[in-house]
Amino acid sequence: MSARTPVDLWHSSLAVDPARPFVTAYDDATGGRVELSHATFDNWVAKTANLIVDGLGAQPGERVVLALPAHWQSLVWLLACWSAGVTAVAADGAVLPEGEVVVADADRLTAALDSGAREVVGASLHPLGLPLAQCPAAVVDYGVEVRGHGDRFVAPAPVDPSAVAFEGDRAYTGAELVEVAERHAVEWGLSAADRVALVTPPAGSLGVLGHDLSRFLGVIGGSAALILTSDIDSATLQARLAMERATAITGARPAPSSPMGALKSLN
Repeated sequence: MSARTPVDLWHSSLAVDPARPFVTAYDDATGGRVELSHATFDNWVAKTANLIVDGLGAQPGERVVLALPAHWQSLVWLLACWSAGVTAVAADGAVLPEGEVVVADADRLTAALDSGAREVVGASLHPLGLPLAQCPAAVVDYGVEVRGHGDRFVAPAPVDPSAVAFEGDRAYTGAELVEVAERHAVEWGLSAADRVALVTPPAGSLGVLGHDLSRFLGVIGGSAALILTSDIDSATLQARLAMERATAITGARPAPSSPMGALKSLN
């Protein structure tokens, strides 16, 4: 069997049941909660991949710098980059890596504009994907532009699994990311019945997904679902995860006295 890419794994997870939830995300700054099914998330991925290729003119092998926190939109951008055959580059610090395209939240738009990138995209990170409150003239407003792109994406050429797909602590090919996903899904014993809670610090960077994105890829590899929640007080966290019927947790864990001791710890 030929080598697979992370997008192939995503399509396998999507095929289990497109209507089931994939990501449930909490925004404690606004009090918002949004739940995206596999089908809806895939729609965002397709639109974003079309934006990358048709709107931003990115070519296979070019670098798309993601100056974004762990958020459902940053997960969309990762899969969209891999769909389009471009390299997703994590930007965790104040100094942004070089790239042809930079995607930034509102706090890092100035740094993105000063980075020398050919295109700068601004993401509001609003729970419902609304536009930026203020968008500089030289910035592409993701919330506005993405909606005009097609709901299906066909790559201009097959994506090479041996090409670099992600740069974090080092460069990872698509095939290596697939290996990370499959290995962690097996080690964690994940299946389509699992709902994995990823507990993030406030405004946590993409680093919370793991240096190799294992906390995201393992969920996809196991055809499981993801719950994104910040590291709020223990009582609220316990109540939230009980309501969401979480079966596993990573990133942080409730106090030992928690009645949620049956959760699988993926740390």
